[in-house]
Amino acid sequence: MDASRREFLKQSLAAATPLALSAPRGNMASGNTLPGMPAKSSSFEPAYLKSEREGRLATVEKQLWEIFRACRLCPRACGANRLKGETGFCSSTSRLKVYSCGPHFGEEKPLVGRGGSGTIFFSNCNLLCCFCQNWEINHRGDGSYITHEELAEMMIGLERRGCHNINFVTPTHVVPHLVRSLRIAVRKGFRLPLVYNNGGYDSPDVIRMLDGIFDIYLPDFKYQDGTLAAKYSSGAADYPQFAAATIKEMHRQVGELAVDARGVARRGLIIRHLVMPGNIAGTDRFVRWVAGELTPTTRVNLMAQYRPEHKAFTYSEISRRITAEEWHQALLWAKEAGLKNLDL
Repeated sequence: MDASRREFLKQSLAAATPLALSAPRGNMASGNTLPGMPAKSSSFEPAYLKSEREGRLATVEKQLWEIFRACRLCPRACGANRLKGETGFCSSTSRLKVYSCGPHFGEEKPLVGRGGSGTIFFSNCNLLCCFCQNWEINHRGDGSYITHEELAEMMIGLERRGCHNINFVTPTHVVPHLVRSLRIAVRKGFRLPLVYNNGGYDSPDVIRMLDGIFDIYLPDFKYQDGTLAAKYSSGAADYPQFAAATIKEMHRQVGELAVDARGVARRGLIIRHLVMPGNIAGTDRFVRWVAGELTPTTRVNLMAQYRPEHKAFTYSEISRRITAEEWHQALLWAKEAGLKNLDL
């Protein structure tokens, strides 16, 4: 093991703080433990414990590894044999690569609580948006390779630190690794709810396989127009229909967001939507879709923090932040659609 990897693992396993590389953008914890707040309530049992007892996790894990033989984990369906070291569209093989892990206090309030959301950022991505704010991780692939046992120890370390959940960021292309690492962690007493924090570009078949594993889904719904999705997200013209199908399946599995007496999320769906310049994200159509296809009380995080990053300056129409008028219009659309559970 080289020196840089030893340092990576030393930091992640011993302290579960942001790792040797610089932390992703956002409000990451500085490493201080918050005392006096338990990470979980005694009456809560994550869905994956029942699945493990019934043998379902083992079955799903086997099925997911088979998908790696001609990869179709996401709608790209690039067919790479990742088990033989072939690289998929996401630039990933069968090896597991992690950028950082640590308590995160910049996520939605029900995920953060007082102990933070235990985020683990995976390297690479299957969507590759030109305006990606974490392009060093998702496009360039910064990070370090780890084993399943090491990922399990990261999860357990975050639980010991008092995090309220384990938040897998950009998990689509590494799902088999997650299930294997989860099974290892469960055998060592791990009990936190899992958050599937994805970009919205997943295979509905794979999401159906995850039923009974994830308690909380946190998808993006980035676009309503396939032509714009293709333009800004590496040709993903079918993004709107796949995002809609997978989010409906997520809602079927976990329903609306449920929190405990502390206001900490235990199960349910939160949808993120980034408001973009010129309404490129189709915010008016998005809020109507949520109200009509799901429920008006679905938890939605409308986000105003768009900023041009990476290659966004290639396109003049997205080379600026949104205006106050555009943000107020987005809020008006949400109100007119009848959305009642906004996280702003």
